[in-house]
Amino acid sequence: MNASSKRRGLWLVLIPMLLWIGLLFVLPHVKLFYLSFVSRRGGEFTLANYLYFFKNPLYRRIFVRTAVFSTLVTLLTLVVSFPLAFIITKVAGKRLKAMLLLAVILPYWVSELIQAFTWMVLLRESGVFSYLLQRLGIIHHPVEFLYHDYTIALGLVYTSLLFMTIPIMNSLDTLDDSLIEAAYDLGANFWSTLREIIIPHAAPGIMVGSIMTFMLNLGNYVTVTLLGGKNSLWFTEIIYNQFIIRFNQNKGSAFSVILLTFSVVFVWIVLKVTKQDLSEAM
Repeated sequence: MNASSKRRGLWLVLIPMLLWIGLLFVLPHVKLFYLSFVSRRGGEFTLANYLYFFKNPLYRRIFVRTAVFSTLVTLLTLVVSFPLAFIITKVAGKRLKAMLLLAVILPYWVSELIQAFTWMVLLRESGVFSYLLQRLGIIHHPVEFLYHDYTIALGLVYTSLLFMTIPIMNSLDTLDDSLIEAAYDLGANFWSTLREIIIPHAAPGIMVGSIMTFMLNLGNYVTVTLLGGKNSLWFTEIIYNQFIIRFNQNKGSAFSVILLTFSVVFVWIVLKVTKQDLSEAM
């Protein structure tokens, strides 16, 4: 096969992917960016859509809450996912490993909407948890577990657990078990081995999982809206209201660009602070 044939074959493979990225990612974002700088009525260039956000303390407060809450939920997801990934890759036998993997993957066979509705059935005032607690005598009347911050956190951790666990598993899977055994032979305990060997080796997976989880949490709408209700105060709801309820695509686009810009800059800062290379991690 000559060089020209190889190039044609390569383009045949790349063209569908490039069309997919261009039509479904690049063009919508270009349109979004354009609308954010256009006046709703006159169509002229303006910064009013962005100034509206910065002048409104309520929107700023909701934005900060969304960013902080997303960061905390990402850390909480890491706390849950790291031991799970370590057990699956380094501790569990073949059968237990398969069962744990199935337990992690199985919930994602259904949509995020169905997952949120499942949590609503479990946590609502007349739901399963309230009923069981009453039967056990822990509470004496039905309790509404929905529409609280801890409910939102629970739902977000649940929906993003897979995206944190799998990258960490991929990193830990390449860790030679003999390094851990050598550390114990040299007198290291579990915590020093974890700190000096396991976590540094899993750092690329932790970084990739944290980035994906943070992005998913920051841009989440379904889980936050259903489990948090009117008390959720999530920035994606503000964007939804601008687009769907107020029919103001220009302000909605500006708010979307602000959220997207923040997420990119935040991830870039984290990569610089942790001295991780995203390309190597991926």
